[in-house]
Amino acid sequence: MYHNPVLLDACVDGLNIHPEGIYVDVTFGGGGHSKAILSRLGDKGRLFGFDQDPDAKLNAQAIDDKRLTFVDANFRLLQKYLRLYGLRQVDGILGDLGVSSHQFDTPERGFSTRFDAQLDMRMNPRGGLSARELVNTYSAEELHRILGMYGELQNAKTAAAAIVAARANQPIETVNDLKQSLQRYAPRGKENKYFAQVFQALRIEVNDEMGALQEFLTQAAEVLKPSGRLVVMSYHSLEDRLVKNFIGKGKFYGEVEKDLFGNDLKPLQSITRKPLEASPEEIAQNPRARSAKLRIAEKL
Repeated sequence: MYHNPVLLDACVDGLNIHPEGIYVDVTFGGGGHSKAILSRLGDKGRLFGFDQDPDAKLNAQAIDDKRLTFVDANFRLLQKYLRLYGLRQVDGILGDLGVSSHQFDTPERGFSTRFDAQLDMRMNPRGGLSARELVNTYSAEELHRILGMYGELQNAKTAAAAIVAARANQPIETVNDLKQSLQRYAPRGKENKYFAQVFQALRIEVNDEMGALQEFLTQAAEVLKPSGRLVVMSYHSLEDRLVKNFIGKGKFYGEVEKDLFGNDLKPLQSITRKPLEASPEEIAQNPRARSAKLRIAEKL
């Protein structure tokens, strides 16, 4: 099984699909959301699926549907690629952020704390800095910053110093090397959660997930037609905060700007007052759903 899409019906309902519309699934993955969108499109409807993961490309090739166009790219390039296909505006955009179960369950990708493997964590294994290069080259200050900001570690400074000390003896190459360097700093009985936070921090930095998300949201607001829908599901508070702020204020930090008449200057209006969350039944079947928060907005 590649990946059970979380809140599948809520995501697709949130797009408010017109059968002849043009939609974008910016996190194609196993194609679960895309198949559900295609099932609601008519003959003239179109769907563009974005993903930089080579496995996702194979999944897209297995779907024989002329309405689907797969784009082998990061969603931060949304506007550029839609323009290449002659599109200025679309009816709806869906993003399911984070790492798929399939990526976690593939040991050699190095995303999971459960398997020993080379530290990699790149969503796009064909380029960019791997987690192995990051832990062996970043300064103690840089490691402190990302472990504190993206991993929300209480002892981020100590952990950063421990990584730098360990790599002075020999390079940190594998998942187990990294865990051993931090073993004595992980709270007793909460080791799994601690290492999950460390891995989350490294993964976010390796893939520049926060930068990519901000670029994507800014472009999504530009390419949506009036009344077009943006549906975004996030799995940790850092992502959700960016999504919430952008929908609510039209920017990622600070307060909403107003025009001369006191009206809010922002491109989107929230459809969901509070984020939608998975039911206890869905969480029991798919533990990954526990942290999911789904927000839906409409272009003003």
